[in-house]
Amino acid sequence: MSAFNSLGLGTPRLTRPASDRQELVQVHRPLRRVMAFLGCSIDQVCTDPIVKNQVFGYFKLYKDINRRSETRDLERQWNPAGVRY
Repeated sequence: MSAFNSLGLGTPRLTRPASDRQELVQVHRPLRRVMAFLGCSIDQVCTDPIVKNQVFGYFKLYKDINRRSETRDLERQWNPAGVRY
C-alpha cells in the first residue's frame, strides 16, 4: 500500500522492467570436458571405436558421480546432520 499515493495511483519507479535485465547463463558441456580430460578430439571419437568407447565410459562415470553427489546433497538438506538411515 505504501507504493500508492492518496489518489490511488502508483509512484513512478526508476528501476527497469524485468524483461530488460540481462542474465548470465553458463552452459555445461560435460562431453567436451571429458574429451579435454582424455586429450582427444571429436574427429578421433568419430573415427576410432576404441576412443569412442573410452569417452563413453568416462562420460557415464561423470554422469554417475554427478547424480550421486546431487542425491547426497539432497539427503543432507532433508535429514538432520546427525541422523543416518
